[in-house]
Amino acid sequence: MPEETTSIDYVMEAASGPHFSGLRLDGRMPSSATAAAASSSADSTLTPDFLPNQPFVIGVSGGTASGKTTVCDMIIQQLHDHRVVLVNQDSFYRGLNPEELERVHEYNFDHPDAFDTEQLLECTMKLISGQGVHVPIYDFKKHQRSSDSFRQVNASDVIILEGILVFHDQRVRDLMNMKIFVDTDADVRLARRIRRDTMERGRDINSVLEQYAKFVKPAFDDFVLPSKKYADVIIPRGGDNHVAIDLIVQHIRTKLGQHDLCKIYPNAYVIQSTFQIRGMHTLIRDRDISKHDFVFYSDRLIRLVVEHGLGHLPFTEKQVVTPTGSVYTGVDFCKKLCGVSIVRSGESMENALRACCKGIKIGKILIHRDGDNGKQLIYEKLPKDISERHVLLLDPVLATGNSANQAIELLIQKGVPESHIIFLNLISAPEGIHCVCKRFPSLKIVTSEIDIEINEEYRVIPGLGEFGDRYFGTDD
Repeated sequence: MPEETTSIDYVMEAASGPHFSGLRLDGRMPSSATAAAASSSADSTLTPDFLPNQPFVIGVSGGTASGKTTVCDMIIQQLHDHRVVLVNQDSFYRGLNPEELERVHEYNFDHPDAFDTEQLLECTMKLISGQGVHVPIYDFKKHQRSSDSFRQVNASDVIILEGILVFHDQRVRDLMNMKIFVDTDADVRLARRIRRDTMERGRDINSVLEQYAKFVKPAFDDFVLPSKKYADVIIPRGGDNHVAIDLIVQHIRTKLGQHDLCKIYPNAYVIQSTFQIRGMHTLIRDRDISKHDFVFYSDRLIRLVVEHGLGHLPFTEKQVVTPTGSVYTGVDFCKKLCGVSIVRSGESMENALRACCKGIKIGKILIHRDGDNGKQLIYEKLPKDISERHVLLLDPVLATGNSANQAIELLIQKGVPESHIIFLNLISAPEGIHCVCKRFPSLKIVTSEIDIEINEEYRVIPGLGEFGDRYFGTDD
């Protein structure tokens, strides 16, 4: 059966041409009266205009298996330099009571009453106000919520609410800055539904078809399709409509522009995020990961940062003759190059640099971080001709930026031009980006993620703890 549905899915998708319609990107915020009514605090109101310190709330609706999740994933992936959280309406299904469980085949999971909209509304309001929330975990095989576990969702720049009926309740709609409806052909959605429910949710095809005819299609006609009129953006064919998704992401970036540090500081670079990179970040940030896995995935991420940083070095054109006797015009690597690690965490990045640049010279700088003022230079050993080289400065975490500034000042005193310094790290705090980029506008910073903030203990949040101790095994 999976092979047949895949074929049907492919043929029907290929037969429909890409198009985009219904663009109405006004970025409205809910009225203060509506927001106040939904808020648990009588004094809590939201202004009609979107403010930079408020999250941008996106609603994504559409029929079952229309491609809503794919659209959400593509938006999240393209907004790699912002914090984005996805809240699924499916998480807020009501658990069935014993009587309902006995007659589960007669229960309408596509009706608005199947969801706990009040809890969805409460969670969304807390996220908008900057609070973290516990999102329930729903078991589609048992038709119950997990009693001993939940999904922790923290406040973010962008909140995506996804579900078939997220537009049904006006109170939820009024919290959204943008409403997206994913419009996919009914036959394509049915083919996807059969494949999903049989392969992922343990149901047989007859029960899927019976449920679709009895509940899913009528509910779509009665509740989901009428909500399409509330959409600001309609995306035909879901994730295949790259033009529509690019326009949406561009609009969101415009709204969040004041928070986009890479736009404020053109010398700050975040490597292009992928689900693989986010997956590795998830692993190394997990406090329960083994030391072996922490080192392994940290090394993989460091290698990506180093290679991206090397791409910012100057190159000269070079022609070579290929084995076919043809001439290939390419580029020659920068010859005058060295690395400098800020002891001791920065030493974790040296192996990746040596793997990319054979025989590279690497210097050392040790700075005493008393309260993270980073003002006392303890030790330095640098190549004698460092003033003639481009320098890759290595430190996996950029926190306050004080130690980094001290190291950069030393390099400049040694005769290294500011524009010849590229600072490489795994994660950066906004405070560190501001501190370094303002003071050294010609230097380049390359990082793989920008975190939320620094707390009162000068720790990056959410961060990954004391990197050097975790990497070198001295955190026991």
